[in-house]
Parts: sequence; C-alpha cells; structure tokens
Amino acid sequence: MIKSKSHGMIVPQLCLLVMVVFGGMMAARRACADDQTLNRIRQRGTMVVGTSPDYPPFEFQINQNGKQTDVGIDIEIAKQIAKDQKVKLQLKNMSFASLLVAVQTGKVDMAIGGINPTPERAQNVDFSKIYYSGGQSFLINKSQAGQIKSKKDLEGKKIGAQSEALQYTLAKKNIPKAQVTGMEKTPDLVLALKTHKLDAVGVEKPVAAAYTSNDPELKEIDAGYQLGKNDVGAAIAVQKGNPAMVRALNQSIDRIHQQQLIPGYIKQAGKHMKANTQNTSMWHYWKYFANGVQYTLIISVVSIFFGIILGVLLALLRLSRFRVFRWLSISYTEVVRGTPMMVQVLLVYFGLGVLINIPALTAGIIAVSLNSGAYVSEIIRGGINSVAKGQTEAAKSLGLNASDTMRFVILPQSFKNIWPALGNEFITIIKESSIVSIIGVTDLVYQLNVVRADTYRGVAPIIVAMVIYFVISFILTRILNFYERSMNHG
Repeated sequence: MIKSKSHGMIVPQLCLLVMVVFGGMMAARRACADDQTLNRIRQRGTMVVGTSPDYPPFEFQINQNGKQTDVGIDIEIAKQIAKDQKVKLQLKNMSFASLLVAVQTGKVDMAIGGINPTPERAQNVDFSKIYYSGGQSFLINKSQAGQIKSKKDLEGKKIGAQSEALQYTLAKKNIPKAQVTGMEKTPDLVLALKTHKLDAVGVEKPVAAAYTSNDPELKEIDAGYQLGKNDVGAAIAVQKGNPAMVRALNQSIDRIHQQQLIPGYIKQAGKHMKANTQNTSMWHYWKYFANGVQYTLIISVVSIFFGIILGVLLALLRLSRFRVFRWLSISYTEVVRGTPMMVQVLLVYFGLGVLINIPALTAGIIAVSLNSGAYVSEIIRGGINSVAKGQTEAAKSLGLNASDTMRFVILPQSFKNIWPALGNEFITIIKESSIVSIIGVTDLVYQLNVVRADTYRGVAPIIVAMVIYFVISFILTRILNFYERSMNHG
C-alpha cells in the first residue's frame, strides 16, 4: 500500500506534535544551511536510512544465519543508493509513524518505506522522484468471491485500510456509503477480514499478491480506481532544503530504472517471503521472542532502578520546607502523570535528538525512567507519611539530625510499607514499556509485529507474547511476595 502504510489515528498525531515543537525548528535551521547532508554522509562513510520492516514485500525481516535481517524491495533500493555514493548502509528500524519525524529531526539521513509523497507530507520533508508505482487492490475472503467482484459490489459494505493512509482516503472518496475502518497495521486488517469483521481490505497490489500467495483463504480483486498523479507511487523522504541530496537520489533511481533492477528486487523479495512461510511455527521464531524479552527486561529493570532514585528525590522535594522545591516536585509529577508515555518517549527520542543523538534504547530507558519516577515519588511520599510521627520524635531524642532520621529511620520503614505498591509499579513498567517499540526498540511487542508480518499469522504471535508477559509477571509477583513475607517476619 504505497504508504499508504500509516500507523493509527493517535500515533501520527502524536508524532505531528513532536514535529511541530522540535522538528520544525530543526528543519528551519537546516533549510538555511548550505545543503551539507550529502557531504556529511560521504565524510563519515555511512548513510543512515530509516525504515519500518513490517510491510512485505517492501520491507520485512528474515532469519538469516540466526540473525534478523532486513530485506525487501525498498531495502535493495537503499543498498543501491548507498553503493552509488560509495558509503556503507546503516538501517535504523522504527514504526512507520516515526519515519518522517526521524527525517526532520536528523535521526536518519533519509526514510524509505513505500511512502506516498502527498502534498501534506511535502510541506515537512522533501521527496525524491517516484521509484515505484503499483496499482490498488482489495483483499477479500475467497468464500465471498462470488458476491464481491469489483468495487461496485463494496458499496455500503465494511472496508478496512490503514488509518490516514492512501487506501483509506481512496475508499472514502470512491465507494459510496462504504463503512471505512482504519487500523494501525495490515496484519490486523487481514485478521479482521478473515474473521468477517470486514468485507474487504484496501492494499497496494504487491502487498495483495504477497498475502494471496501465502494464504489460500484470501483473494485479490482490482480496486478499479481512476488514479491521479498523487495517488500512486512511492518516494524517498529527506530533510527540507537538501536539493543536492534529492538530485543524488534521483540519479540512483534513474539508474535503477534504466538497468531494470526493480523486477529483480521483487523476485528476490518473493523468495524471501516464501522462505519465511515455509515454517511459520512460533518455535521457529523463538529467537525473535527471546530477543524481545531481553530488551523488555533491560528497559524495565534499569528504568525501575532509576525511577526509584528519582522518586525518592521528588518525594523529598515534595516534603521540603522550601516552597520552590515543593513546586518543582509537584509540577514535574503533574506534567508526567498528565501526559501519555507515548508522547514522552517521542519527546525524549526526537526532541532531545535536536541537541544530542540519543540511541533508541537509551531514549526508551530515559523516558520510562522519568515516567516511573513521577509515580514512584507519590508511592514513596505515601510511605513516608505512613510512618508514625513518634518515630521521628524518638530519633530526635537519640540525637539524630533530620538527614539521619530520614535515612536510617523513616525511609527503611516506609519502603517496608510500600513494597507491594513498588512491586506493582515494576510489573506495570514491564507491560507499559512496550510503547518504546514506536521508536524501533526491539522489545517484545516490536518482535511480535515483525513475526506477524513475516508469517502472515495474525493470532498466534499475539498469544505467544501474552503468555510470555504473563509468565514474567507471575514469576515476578511470586518473588515480590516472598520478600514481602520475609520483611513482615523480620
């Protein structure tokens, strides 16, 4: 779906917020520069390309010698562009909704992912010329092939497409009385189609071919749209004010077309998809899930550690005699608790990226730690207040100053009181940290979506991820309960 591919109603809007606050400033600054992007790429010898590898046959992953490897039509095009510039290719994976923000804030040199160069997108980034044009199709259940033969038969029916995508707009515009439903990912749409929640799903022709060749229950029909020049084609996005970079990309695209390389890219992508679907058992993808668990636990453990440190600091500031300290603590806590973690993750990764290039994993840990600190501070403040005032008076009678009283008397007792609440916060962090997948951290949810895209199985990867989350939470709960009993008997 020449992207067509867009993730959800909320995610693009949140990304737009970050783009307006930080990306606009960055784009304006670079637009005034002397178009140095291409020179920087050549000087460092590496071209950083953003993509979202959950969209076969354009970009997806395969298990190659035990390593997750990005492949697909767009990946081959990116390789050719890097080869033409005599530099190495470095792929940076993230959600599609984050790609244009990454371009604007300089996280990547360019973004490729079947991006349709709409006039709205062209206001924020520059585009190369079209490198691939494909027609529009609908996926339907083969059992309904007799009733649905063309878009005319879809009038008044339920049609699915990726939210705010080209296919979504085309269905709204061209099919009278259709009930068009937007979802975040194509595998979700196909699952809704197969469970008869939708009558058809609008996709790009290569995507339709990929699904029908790997799922005998699906059938492709031509969309029959009368398409304008802005309704077809995929282009490469670069930062505003980079004409030399655009010219270099266009030269590579011209060379690719002259040498007729794209048919070969499509054929190669088909081979990879066929290899992926030869064994779609979840055990075959155990390394994907294991890698996701590893990153999920790293983020959770490190974030709760720093969250507790920050929480103690904020709680002490909140209880301070100085009004300015109390105001700072209250303000921080209210802002963090009053905004979605998704916005905070985007803000840290892309917002701070204006000043310093933070890796996705580090940005995810920082964002989750800052979020956790606000909640932990309230838990700790409640624990401190739960300690009887007589404990403070007893400490004073023993000659302890305020600092030692807090350190040796109040905090140890308060932590004993709040242990269950801290345990719940840890478990919550394990589950909510999945939001970092939006910036390309390969946690469990990220790997879940990759497996769904590679295997064309909508439900099985979800069940595996649910079981893994449950097992982690169950084991952690038992460990926390054990230490809670130990403290109570201590």
